[in-house]
Amino acid sequence: MSTLYISRLLKIAEATAGANADAFAKAASAMADTLANTGLVHLYGSGHSVLPVQETFPRYGSYVGFNPLTDPRVMWHNVLGAGGVRELLWLERTEKYAEKFLDHQPLNAGDTIVIFGHSGRNSSGIDTALYAKKRGMTVIAITAKSNLDKPATHSSGKRLADAADIVIDTGAPIEDAIVPIKGWSRPVSGSSTVLAMIMMHELIAETAQNLAGRGIELPVFASPTIAGVTLHDTDVIYGIYRERMIEAQQKHLPQFKKTMAAEG
Repeated sequence: MSTLYISRLLKIAEATAGANADAFAKAASAMADTLANTGLVHLYGSGHSVLPVQETFPRYGSYVGFNPLTDPRVMWHNVLGAGGVRELLWLERTEKYAEKFLDHQPLNAGDTIVIFGHSGRNSSGIDTALYAKKRGMTVIAITAKSNLDKPATHSSGKRLADAADIVIDTGAPIEDAIVPIKGWSRPVSGSSTVLAMIMMHELIAETAQNLAGRGIELPVFASPTIAGVTLHDTDVIYGIYRERMIEAQQKHLPQFKKTMAAEG
């Protein structure tokens, strides 16, 4: 018996996998270049697109070198009220806000950033892509190309896909939901977030394979439920992660001072 949601999701994922083959290879190569040079692969999203960021790192099966850029003001903590969805929706559409958040992050030339955004039209993701390009970074967008028929609303005239160096298509439809229900006027069960996670896990795997081909192995998080793995093993990896973050912050410090001085 065919499932309502899973069968439809798998069909989209399988079709998109082939369509993204070249983009996967280019993105994995860029990420591997960054990690091989002890740089960081940053991750950014707002709203539901924060979830693929959190799914990427830290989690079991992922490895040191990823830096989640999670801004609590564009993540909801309540449905309504303080930290709610209504204010989040307004803020992620406000131009120039993301720059204030990014000024404090260790974004350095040679780094790579993966930006998640279903519609690709929110200012938050576009501003982040444009900011990263100015910092000499490679920008990878994981978005739905189905939305490219919609006109840009950003003052730059760009959508997220337009501002990126490499674009990976989730294959999600414009409406996101993929299950039509007889007697209901709108479909249910969103697809974009799950598909974005699938695309990102493919990148995690292909990047690791690329690094392995260069003779490089990075510390991988493993579950303490596995025989022989302890919580101490996880703490060791966090220590390595911390060292890399300190190095990135030190490298970023001159740019941060320059930015703060210019705003004085």
